[in-house]
Amino acid sequence: MTKLFVSAAVAALALAATPAFAQAVPGAKVAVVDLDRITRECTACRTAAAALQQQGQALETRANQLQAQLAPERTALEAAVKALNGKQPDAALTTRIRTFQQREQSAGQELQTQQATLQRNNAYVREQLLTKLNTLYSGVMTRRGANVMVEMGQALAYDPSLDATNDLLTAVNGSLTSLQTTAPAPAAPAQQPAAPRAQPSGR
Repeated sequence: MTKLFVSAAVAALALAATPAFAQAVPGAKVAVVDLDRITRECTACRTAAAALQQQGQALETRANQLQAQLAPERTALEAAVKALNGKQPDAALTTRIRTFQQREQSAGQELQTQQATLQRNNAYVREQLLTKLNTLYSGVMTRRGANVMVEMGQALAYDPSLDATNDLLTAVNGSLTSLQTTAPAPAAPAQQPAAPRAQPSGR
């Protein structure tokens, strides 16, 4: 699960951060950057990836704990129902089954909430990095004398001298000290104003 979240975060970042591919025109000078390498190697990115991995591991640990807590009762209930040979359970067993189902549902909701939080944290890291990258592209292009920047994965072929990844990586490390890995809480939905109460008509 951890690898899935981290891999999905890197893949989505590489796609979302790709500048629009400009059609080559006479006199265009191109700079090529490897955004996947930026997300892997920038100092703040590595720190954030490690923190997100820890969050994913904590989620896995909690899932295993809940499973271990529920397993004995699940096994006992399955055995009790099987022993009935098709008969309806009595009131006591019915209560046990309902209580277990409520515990199981509560555990599932807890894990869904934590998973949604982890997904928001991944998205928040991507958002911060994208915002920073968007402020750095023009400076790298200027230093390179380029008027077009292309993500390496979008280029069919290129001269290695056009690779400006090191320039961009240096710029990121010099201006991005950290990435927050805890997303702000989602905004609460706005409450609809109460409809005015109808006034009784006078006689």
